[in-house]
Amino acid sequence: MAYDLNLDNRFTYHPPHGDQAQRYERLRAAAKEYAEVLVELCPSSPELTRAVNAVDDSVMLGNAAIARHG
Repeated sequence: MAYDLNLDNRFTYHPPHGDQAQRYERLRAAAKEYAEVLVELCPSSPELTRAVNAVDDSVMLGNAAIARHG
């Protein structure tokens, strides 16, 4: 038996409802603040780039969790 990848939910547009827009904004603001700390404290390097990219990825995954599971 194949693992349920929940493709319908993954690849469907989920318009924001309720307090979702505010939750998205809160995630983005917290992530930006953390990314700014990384840039302030870390030397310019491939590792810094990866760290900022990881923060960006985590925001996208958090947004997906809110959109898909409300």
